[in-house]
Amino acid sequence: MKTYRRTPGRSSATMAGLLAVLTITTVSAEVLTGRAAFGDWTSDAPGVRRKITVEDLPKPHEVPSSKNRPKMVDRPEDAWPKVPAGFKVELYAEKLKEPRVIVTAPNGDIFVAESKSDRVSVLRDEDGDGKPELNQVFATDLKQPFGIAFYPLGDDPKFIYIANTNEVVRFPYKNGQLKVEGKPEVITELSSGGQLTGGGHWTRDIVFSKDGTKLFISIGSKSNVDDNEEEADRARIFECDPDGKNKRVYAWGVRNPVGLAIHPETGDLWTSVNERDELGDNLPPDYVTKVKDGGFYGWPWFYIGGNEDPSHVGKKAELKDQVIVPDVLLQSHTASLCMTFYDGAMFPAEYKNHAFAAQHGSWNRERRTGYKLIRIPVDGGNATGEYEDFMTGFVTADGDVWGRPVGVTVAKDGSMLVSDDGANCIWRITYEGNK
Repeated sequence: MKTYRRTPGRSSATMAGLLAVLTITTVSAEVLTGRAAFGDWTSDAPGVRRKITVEDLPKPHEVPSSKNRPKMVDRPEDAWPKVPAGFKVELYAEKLKEPRVIVTAPNGDIFVAESKSDRVSVLRDEDGDGKPELNQVFATDLKQPFGIAFYPLGDDPKFIYIANTNEVVRFPYKNGQLKVEGKPEVITELSSGGQLTGGGHWTRDIVFSKDGTKLFISIGSKSNVDDNEEEADRARIFECDPDGKNKRVYAWGVRNPVGLAIHPETGDLWTSVNERDELGDNLPPDYVTKVKDGGFYGWPWFYIGGNEDPSHVGKKAELKDQVIVPDVLLQSHTASLCMTFYDGAMFPAEYKNHAFAAQHGSWNRERRTGYKLIRIPVDGGNATGEYEDFMTGFVTADGDVWGRPVGVTVAKDGSMLVSDDGANCIWRITYEGNK
């Protein structure tokens, strides 16, 4: 490896960040495995790949559980998200109010859930310059809205569905509409979370099946690992008809399935999941996985297969062999939130139908992880088991945080948009090849 001398005028913090990137660049062609795959933010860089397996998991409480919430700072003048060679990051929109889910409407408008403000906004790039000229509130008086979907599928939707924390509602909608009309129609009621119940995971994502006949709804647990009656109808993914009828449990034991997505070709349902806290820095991994109909994923009694949670020793032994091991294990406590599949035409062909997940970042870990966008290779509809850092750089050399990715969507022009509720903006990623 080459030796780099300190240049006059460069701060030690800047040099530390530079050297971290240079070091990673020398190993990015390889896949980090075993304990090396756990890492922290200093080992993050575009192109760094990791593969974590069940055999790599430490024992519970191998190290004490940490409370290390991010210290949020304004973006430093010399800080900007980093992406692989050939790609470019620009600001798409800024001065938003903690943007969460972002969804591309059939006509190309971008809908944004500003959950803490109980509203959904719409952005429109009218002249095609990569920045929206229009930013307007679409719907208000919602209840911590998160998931957004259009129905029926295709170019001419008649409804927009919005997942509040306590219910899924829909409004009449037509292409180009900038303001909600009429009162919401309640499709199905949900177990409430967040502000409405005084705690618990509050996000509710929604997505329609590929053929448009079913609506999937994700609901996280109320607690970390409780198994009492308050967890009834929690930590599950539900399926129902578009009108809310025939609702059933599609998968369960999924602690907090924040993001949902449908594979463009196979039609399989996938989810991005936050696993439990307080078992140590590297346990258990968060994960992204294809969801099996009727599948049980372990929570709260087991994790990542038949590994027993220390809080529930001896319980539900009959379920141990039924726990599904997820397809892609991620660094623990990275808090992967929304996900999507790349179905655009701008990125190179190798990215087609690969999954992307936005990671909000850790709090229950001594050394920070997450705070980035990852790519999950998918071959023939199946994950390879590894994943790759795609957009990084939201943590300073000192460990302070200036950005927290949440939502991800593919714009109509093939660019990728990522919401950031730390910097209150949306980033736009384009591919420019060898320019």
